[in-house]
Amino acid sequence: MRATIALRNAARTPLIRFVGKRSVPQAVDHSPRVHPASPTGALPDSFATYRVKAQQHGPLGRAQFSGAIGGQSGASLGPVRPQTGAFFDRTDLPPRFSRLPWSEAEIEAVETGGASMFA
Repeated sequence: MRATIALRNAARTPLIRFVGKRSVPQAVDHSPRVHPASPTGALPDSFATYRVKAQQHGPLGRAQFSGAIGGQSGASLGPVRPQTGAFFDRTDLPPRFSRLPWSEAEIEAVETGGASMFA
């Protein structure tokens, strides 16, 4: 007899056991309440007023901060160029900083997981 067939045919019983009958509360209060650790102790009037004052990596309201970051599209800002001495990509660096070509021995070592170095 195979163990997998015996295990598959056995009835599954959960390891956790609950005491008593399941009961669902009849009335649950879902009305909004102020969090106990709230600094203001009051709920916002609406989500729109909350969003105007909220900050998430900077202000979320657009009307007050039209000239700030995010107030204009990226295309309207013009081309982006690195400062003098700074580079965005490794291929822009001088040739002395370019990647060296792989030798056949290094390729062989990588393909064999290093075993060819000790053979």
